[in-house]
Amino acid sequence: MSGEEQQWLADAIQSNWIAPIGPMVDGFERDLGLIMNTPSVLAVHSGTSALHLGLRLLDVGPGDEVICSSLTYVASANPIRYLGAEPIFIDSEPSSWNMSPQALERALYDAKRRNRMPKAVVVVNLYGQSADMEPIKELCNHYGVPILEDAAESFGATYKGKASGTWGKFGVYSFNGNKIVTTSGGGALVAENEEALAKARFWASQARDQGAHYEHSELGYNYRLSNVLAAIGRGQLDVLEERIRARRKVFARYEIAFSHIEGISFMPERDYGRATRWLTALTLDPQRFQVHPSEMVAKLEEWNIEARPVWKPLHLQPLYNGCRYFAHEEHVSVSEYLFTHGICLPSGSSLTDTEQNRVIDAVESVLGCVVR
Repeated sequence: MSGEEQQWLADAIQSNWIAPIGPMVDGFERDLGLIMNTPSVLAVHSGTSALHLGLRLLDVGPGDEVICSSLTYVASANPIRYLGAEPIFIDSEPSSWNMSPQALERALYDAKRRNRMPKAVVVVNLYGQSADMEPIKELCNHYGVPILEDAAESFGATYKGKASGTWGKFGVYSFNGNKIVTTSGGGALVAENEEALAKARFWASQARDQGAHYEHSELGYNYRLSNVLAAIGRGQLDVLEERIRARRKVFARYEIAFSHIEGISFMPERDYGRATRWLTALTLDPQRFQVHPSEMVAKLEEWNIEARPVWKPLHLQPLYNGCRYFAHEEHVSVSEYLFTHGICLPSGSSLTDTEQNRVIDAVESVLGCVVR
């Protein structure tokens, strides 16, 4: 917490607005719109529910196909299945770890050949960095397929001067407890105009028709954000830039500490925008180190340090066994390599230099090399 949340919460409680509507929700949506420079924002209770609503707005339904990044958390793809559709997974490119335009082009060509175009492309911005949106958008425009941009991990990042999450027809953010700013649990769906979001706003409030009595002619959801949680979010938004600077500082200290060790490679930052470095992710060259990333995670746990593996690609998940997958190149699956050899180190905005030095010492011990 930043400390600013206390006043916003006090105002929310004083006003007696506790339900999933209220002035704090309205204010949070306005604040988000100003930060992201996007005119229409719908605050909901999770990034997953925002994805669900976005896909429904794109008319995704039973029997449809939706293209989705493979190297991501399962929540990026699950809403596709909520609607009865099937995902087609796309590999990463090595220069950003995000969706490979090269693989996407093959997937879209294949879809046209099969005369079965996908209803949408879900582009995930991984670990605080935007995907290379211009070539992706050019491809999608060529084939007439809309983009739903999953910016759950990249709130605050930019691509060519524009906010991550605002390049597609719809964009999604997450304010879960592990994100760079949080409402405890929450998310948002953004669009180019309010008209585009009007239906999602209706669905998110249980699709209640106009009238004094409770009448429902469409299926809706209880997806709106609580006024109290929105108050927390307003306090968090005030320190977004501070959080980004803190995360980038954490990354820079790791980069300096490990810079002379051959075989450690950090997730690259592309020059098309600014990454938030939400997580510091790296790979260990198996030719240089005998320790596997999974062993590294276990050994760091012995130091009471929580590290994580890189996301397991969704095309390898039992839940999505048998789904189509397009690798970056023939016989070259970038996402599989990153999962097999990648690790995420502690990266929190409140990580102190002393705590980070302990992480560096632990990595040094596990790798058996002098880091500083």
